[in-house]
Amino acid sequence: MKNLWLLTAFLAMVSCTPEKKIDYTIISGKIENSKADKISIVNQYNTNKKTDIQLAEDGTFLDTIYPKINTHTYLLRQDNSLTEFYAPKGSTTYIKYDANKKDSTLQITGSTAIINNYIIAKNKIYAEKMPKNNEAFLKNEEEFKKILLDLKKAEEDLLTKTDNISDDFKTSEIKNIEYNYLTGLNSYELYHGYYTKNREFKVSDNFLDELENLPMENEQDFLFSYAYRNLVNSKTREKSNLLAKKDSISGDIAYLTTVSEIQNQTIKNNLLYQSAKYGITYTENLEEFYTLYSNNSTDEENNKEITTSYNKLKALAKGNPSPKFIDYENNAGGTTSLDDLKGKYVYIDVWATWCGPCIAEVPSLKKLEKEYHDKNIEFMSISIDKEKDHEKWQKMIVDKELKGIQLFADNNWESKFVEDYMIKGIPRFILIDPKGNIINANAPRPSDEKLVKTFESLEL
Repeated sequence: MKNLWLLTAFLAMVSCTPEKKIDYTIISGKIENSKADKISIVNQYNTNKKTDIQLAEDGTFLDTIYPKINTHTYLLRQDNSLTEFYAPKGSTTYIKYDANKKDSTLQITGSTAIINNYIIAKNKIYAEKMPKNNEAFLKNEEEFKKILLDLKKAEEDLLTKTDNISDDFKTSEIKNIEYNYLTGLNSYELYHGYYTKNREFKVSDNFLDELENLPMENEQDFLFSYAYRNLVNSKTREKSNLLAKKDSISGDIAYLTTVSEIQNQTIKNNLLYQSAKYGITYTENLEEFYTLYSNNSTDEENNKEITTSYNKLKALAKGNPSPKFIDYENNAGGTTSLDDLKGKYVYIDVWATWCGPCIAEVPSLKKLEKEYHDKNIEFMSISIDKEKDHEKWQKMIVDKELKGIQLFADNNWESKFVEDYMIKGIPRFILIDPKGNIINANAPRPSDEKLVKTFESLEL
């Protein structure tokens, strides 16, 4: 009787113990023949957040990821290779492949192996069904839509015949396939115009009818589907562009204003952060931008990051001393520091040899350098190429006949000067006065007529 009582008491105690929620996912695996010594895990819900994982000598890796929200899909980045996988909270995922023959050796096992094998098969269908080298966007509307519909049908058939897949996943994935189809339709106008070199191209009136009834605030779909997030962002951007035109306000302020009208806080927080992460470093209306963001975002972690950026950017306001660099390699010989140029205006171009938009600015920059050659201004280009591309940098200077002062930063993106200016994307242009103070930490590009007007306002 006593033992029975003790057993009963123990069971009661166990049953009253609250179940501990698992707030992490375990990711491990092995990558053979990787040229890189580390990989990155990127959460597709927030691509700005990534986790770097060191590879052991034998290519194995192991880490525990603590996603803030229970999102599901990730990308494993190894060199230039991306592997999509599904890993909600509480799951274990093991990824293995040979980097030299990934397509034939990729294996994903673990608690969500069925779903991940489905994703692998689905990606193979996409590779088989979609024409290579963006040829699909060269097709006419009818042909392009047929390609998308054939792909959609093949993906739906695959989902249907995949055994033992959970009903919850299947329900969300059916909608995700539809959103992928709609994303294709939505991107056709832009890419068809680009690849056919007809920038004036517009789709026919009824081509996008299927997007008319797109639900804009479905939180479950927003968390699950990358395609749905893109569609919501695109539709929000379209609405904000109309607002910018109607009220004659800047595009970034119009976008944050439009996002602030969204009722679902999860969706609102995500769109605000995705815009502010880099947008705050480019805006010409820092105070208004930050006020709009902070008044509408409730995500404490994101808010802390954006506030830190805001406080740093205030130090880059007009009239403040410019951050400095010391002894950057000068292609003409020797080294150059920013202080060497005191007494002159300095227009700085931060660029890299791999940056297409940077190269596109070269003709305009060379034209300005020639026009202002005898004025009290120096044109300086700072490459943030990696050390392995040093010779490529030197060769491009010769091949493109680059003028002005050509410098090589001391640590590419991690150079202190780059970090002090909070440069998140290139090209980036900076204008400094003869005393070494900032005129504009985000100056107009050489191709922008505003730059000439700025120069005309200075005593050059």
